[in-house]
Amino acid sequence: METSFSKDSAEGTLQDYRSNSLWRMTLRRILKQRSAVIGLTILVFLLLVAIFAPLLAPYDPTQVLIGVEDVKKRQSPCIHLLGCSTDQPQHILGIDGNVRDEFSRVIYGARVSLFIGFSTVGFAIIVGTILGAVAGYAGGWLDNVIMRVMDVLLAFPSLLLAIAIVSVLGPGLENALLAIGIVTIPVYARVVRGSVLSVKEQEYVSASLALGGNHLHILMRRILPNAIPPLIVQGTLGIATAILDAAALSFLGLGAQPPTAEWGTMLGSERSQVFTAPHLVFFPGLAIMITVLAFNLLGDGLRDAIDPRLRQH
Repeated sequence: METSFSKDSAEGTLQDYRSNSLWRMTLRRILKQRSAVIGLTILVFLLLVAIFAPLLAPYDPTQVLIGVEDVKKRQSPCIHLLGCSTDQPQHILGIDGNVRDEFSRVIYGARVSLFIGFSTVGFAIIVGTILGAVAGYAGGWLDNVIMRVMDVLLAFPSLLLAIAIVSVLGPGLENALLAIGIVTIPVYARVVRGSVLSVKEQEYVSASLALGGNHLHILMRRILPNAIPPLIVQGTLGIATAILDAAALSFLGLGAQPPTAEWGTMLGSERSQVFTAPHLVFFPGLAIMITVLAFNLLGDGLRDAIDPRLRQH
């Protein structure tokens, strides 16, 4: 009994050591990818901006400054260090059409956009992983039913399908999040199903089945861990797409509703002022571009580091 216990403990310790070594090796490969480091740096900066938005923003994002300061609607940016008169109140990115500080709204918009990206992709990964794992492991008619439903969803352009879902549910940020999550489920379901199909034929899975292993245990402990690397890469790239889709829905008036400080809503409300007050369109658009670029760079770097076929020697 003691010998068996010692052997199991030694094997568990060895397995943990190998797992930790694999994670450390993967982390070193990721840090060698320049695109991943740049994307991660930008993303950390954006996360810090979102976390400390109350400290960084000089005004409440919904505060109307009429009667508070001597400012006017769609006033140009005023920065004292760049020569703006000190008699005027400083507004780094100007004033929007509702006489609110644009800089504060852009800062708080980082919170909304990052929440949209992580929440929708998290929901899609959870549901997609369950569906893909069941389809790939069970096979047969259940696999056909699940994947045909996924194929139907993939047949529609994701943004158009999201618009249709929000049109039925009604405009609002919550419904937009749900719509974006639903239309991205098939992507993760297909990734997980492919991993399950390739791994379940391996010898160690067959050995576990021959020894009487529980199907749920084999799926969770032997098969699904192999689907994590491609899920991480796909999820990182998917966050960028989710942020773009949410901004598009908000631009059309189907996503976040005023006075919520969301970059797509800010673009939509001032789109007619692109020539008269270009700063109100430029800065929210720049924020979207930087955020999407950060996730794309990080996703590309993760893919190059994790996929041995793309690894650079």
